[in-house]
Amino acid sequence: MKQELWLRTESRSAGSRRLCWVNGALGGPETAVVSAYDHGLLYGDGVFEGIRFYHGRPFRLAEHLERLEASARALCLELPYTREELAAAVAELVTASGLGDGYLRLLVTRGEGALGLDPARCERPNVLILADRISLMDGRVQETGARLVTATTRRLPLDGLDPRIKSLNYLNHILARLEANNAGADEALLLNAAGRVAEGSADNLFLVRGDQLLTPRPEDGALEGVTRAVVMALGREAGLRVREAPLALYDVYTAEECFLTGTAAELIPVAEVDGRRLPAAPGPVFRRLREAFRALVARECGDPGPA
Repeated sequence: MKQELWLRTESRSAGSRRLCWVNGALGGPETAVVSAYDHGLLYGDGVFEGIRFYHGRPFRLAEHLERLEASARALCLELPYTREELAAAVAELVTASGLGDGYLRLLVTRGEGALGLDPARCERPNVLILADRISLMDGRVQETGARLVTATTRRLPLDGLDPRIKSLNYLNHILARLEANNAGADEALLLNAAGRVAEGSADNLFLVRGDQLLTPRPEDGALEGVTRAVVMALGREAGLRVREAPLALYDVYTAEECFLTGTAAELIPVAEVDGRRLPAAPGPVFRRLREAFRALVARECGDPGPA
């Protein structure tokens, strides 16, 4: 199944390569070719996962692959590889990349087909995995906190597109991100059609109120994020009352602390929302959870040392 393609060394860092795995073949970005008739390109028809790896080890890979399968099943998209084959591909790519810490983007497109929306006209899905580094925000926000603005773009409702599906069509979130850029903010906050808080353009939202750790519900438009689930578990271990809740902007404006989570974002404190300063960024609860998260990553993906 595996076919070795030319590997091009990039000048990004010594020993590291910017690599892709495409339908069983390893190669540089220039070899990662899909047809112009691929429905993932033409219509955003496909699913994806973003996966972090530390010290050459993927973090929570099983949870990501489980969610990928669920997203694909919701779209009637049959994955051409088993979970075990995808895990092996991830391991192969991470090793070949030469990156100790990095980010993977695993995409499954509907595949090549005729013009027109009908998925039945596509023969076989394409699977691509990219290994690289990612940074969503300037490093300063870890100590100063991010500035958020509420986007006028609304999160699609459940009867439009269920937020639990990580589809390739991210136009809704891109429009919100453009609003943040135009406002000079670090991130955009999306509301749903009812005015409830849903999530950021690329991350989940948490609020601290007393001993409560609150996060929007999936039914209000929040993705069931893997890092979100990790932080909820760490919050319970820290003695916080963790719950999903319907949240309004008032809850965000009056929170004691606010922070964002995501695979790419990890944990990011929020200092300001719509010009309203929060009492603490980073606050004491955020600091505890960030340290707990880092300790968990070290336990699961710590430096294996010499072989």
